[in-house]
Amino acid sequence: MQPFVFSTTSQIVFRPGASAQIGGLVKTTLGDRVLFVTDPGLRALGLCEPALSSLAEAGIRATVFDGVEADPSLTTVEAAVEAAKVAAATGVIGFGGGSSLDVAKVVALLCGSSEDIDKAWGVGNAKGPRLPLVLVPTTAGTGSEVTPVSIITVGGDEKRGVSSPIILPDIAVLDADLTLGLPPGITAATGVDAMVHAIEAYASKNPNNNPLSKMLARQALQLLGANIEKAVFEGRDRAARGAMLLGSMLAGQAFANSPVAAVHALAYPIGGTFHVPHGLSNALVLPHVLRFNAPNAASDYAEIAADAFPDLATEQGVQGRSAAFVERLAELSAKLGLQSRLRDVGIGQEHLPGMARDAMKQTRLLGNNPREVSEEDALSIYKAAW
Repeated sequence: MQPFVFSTTSQIVFRPGASAQIGGLVKTTLGDRVLFVTDPGLRALGLCEPALSSLAEAGIRATVFDGVEADPSLTTVEAAVEAAKVAAATGVIGFGGGSSLDVAKVVALLCGSSEDIDKAWGVGNAKGPRLPLVLVPTTAGTGSEVTPVSIITVGGDEKRGVSSPIILPDIAVLDADLTLGLPPGITAATGVDAMVHAIEAYASKNPNNNPLSKMLARQALQLLGANIEKAVFEGRDRAARGAMLLGSMLAGQAFANSPVAAVHALAYPIGGTFHVPHGLSNALVLPHVLRFNAPNAASDYAEIAADAFPDLATEQGVQGRSAAFVERLAELSAKLGLQSRLRDVGIGQEHLPGMARDAMKQTRLLGNNPREVSEEDALSIYKAAW
């Protein structure tokens, strides 16, 4: 059997209402002074208040940094690091979507080690140590609470990643109640994002692709496929929300160890340049990348098709089931109300060549794709998605 390494978050708490008791969960881990990293929208909605009250009741002084934006910038990270230093933080809590969690990871690293961020970019370059870290996702999509990756925007539009087990948190707190108020559009985009994580992890040609990741990817697709429509259209359904949150986490564990590929590589220029939300960026290119990959990955797609869509179990033949899987994913995005074309999000045909060039910079991801992608291939995929 192929050797592999599997790393994940050491403690996972999955319980409705857990964030409102977070003080008792984290005091021995984080110490008595924490930087609480979140975004202005969550702060304005009051979603942070039960957690902050719980921290105060536990005798933990929380300094709130709520300046995180979508596709967070290095400038934001630097401001959060400064806030942590001023507060003499003994630990960090990331509370929010993937952007807040990603910022919290890098802040914990930079404050715990005084490491130079320019030396930490890439795979395995962050050495640590880091400050104690707890992550609390408020969306079911990124799986960032169990991934050793943080994606930060630098120099305007370029995205760079820190990828190291050092930035896996000490505790992930999964509280489905935090997701009950998510709007349908965000629920749909983040849910499809989680499905992409599972699909790309399962078919990844990364040498660390392994039986644990494949098992987790399949379990994730079963939960996500069975619950995404209910979560979108019946957003107060706690059971569906919990299933999506758990599915997102399982997909995160899968791709943290068997990394994602060309769907994400081609999605990054869409998000970085045109500020399209990450989940929607993935959804826009997903069926087109999978069709491109099919000559090399049809057997993988056929194996997982019925996990997401059980009725596809009756589809005969590897090629037929793989093709049906791809079509069903495209239909699902449309059914959930997501835009289906690049033109729908303000991208003109004249932008496609530049996007293809930018996508080729994502060598870390493209190397995991089942089929080699050239710049010409990337342009053809974008044209198909336009």
